[in-house]
Amino acid sequence: MESDSEMVPFPLLIESSYRACTIPYRFPSDNPRKATPTEIAWMDTYRNSIPSFKNSAASDTTVDDAPAKAEKFAQRYAELLDDIKKDPESHGGPPDCILLCRLREQVLRELGFRDAFKKVKDVENAKAISLFPDVVRLNDDIEDGEKRLENLVRGIFAGNLFDLGSAQLAEVFSRDGMPFLASCQNLVPRPWVIDDLDTFKAKWSRKSWKKAIIFVDNSGADVILGILPFAREFLKRGIQVVLAANDLPSINDVTYHELVEIISKLKDESGKIIGVDTKNLLIANSGNDLPVIDLTRVSQEVAYLASDADLVILEGNGRGIETNLYAQFKCDSIKIGTVKHPEVAQFLGGRLYDCVFKYNEV
Repeated sequence: MESDSEMVPFPLLIESSYRACTIPYRFPSDNPRKATPTEIAWMDTYRNSIPSFKNSAASDTTVDDAPAKAEKFAQRYAELLDDIKKDPESHGGPPDCILLCRLREQVLRELGFRDAFKKVKDVENAKAISLFPDVVRLNDDIEDGEKRLENLVRGIFAGNLFDLGSAQLAEVFSRDGMPFLASCQNLVPRPWVIDDLDTFKAKWSRKSWKKAIIFVDNSGADVILGILPFAREFLKRGIQVVLAANDLPSINDVTYHELVEIISKLKDESGKIIGVDTKNLLIANSGNDLPVIDLTRVSQEVAYLASDADLVILEGNGRGIETNLYAQFKCDSIKIGTVKHPEVAQFLGGRLYDCVFKYNEV
């Protein structure tokens, strides 16, 4: 894991009002020794994801005796959740989504699981790379700029459904896979639970940013068929794009090294991605090692590259919704992702698998 000395606050973040957890699990008036109903509900959500983590870990061929160690992970993590239910201040609590994710990762790593979802990520990346030219052509064929933009945004939502951190989605994925184009057609209808897309489309047609930094989420369809066609549209307009990806593996999130490899496979011999020059495309290591992100702790590399950006995009349920939905920035920002947990849907007053497109202009 990254050491504290290497991590710095994200320079575009307005820190005074920042808290890296959108849904408050407790309030100052709550009894510190007694778990709140919200804490209990969320710990149950994390408990429900244990079987899919255990299954992935058990099939990790890089770890000796993986099935037995996967069983040990399931027991240990369940015990930690039980401890926190009994005493919210145990194990570094009171709990929030960052602590619950960090404890899960620590148990996996202590048992030797460095990248338990590697096999499924590799399969999904290869599948998405093969579909990439068709998805890009479908978008390029839309002549109306605003309609093309909406189609690209819908692609981000459809791709973002490939998320094995959600118990329901992990179950659907193991049963049916995630057909990308069908997911595009089957998004919940607009208006979405937070829907600033029309405002953004109006800005898109008459405003240009010079540099966008995008914190990306999952491997496979999410980053390759969702984010990259969207980023390519920015490049076509002469906007510099920085894609910030995790330092270490976590669930099926794409890592910095994986993203570098993906981009190299999508470029042609002249360094273009289907006719679009990539000299303005940078890949950065965010320093993060979780499926959620605390923007007071990012890598110095990302902080340096972001210092002159005028658009920040946080994508995915973990980064864009559960930790940073209300984060304020010194420049324009977009939070975009699909709602993966019933508790988030209830908090926002929307539906499960609803869409969030939150645009703030400075």
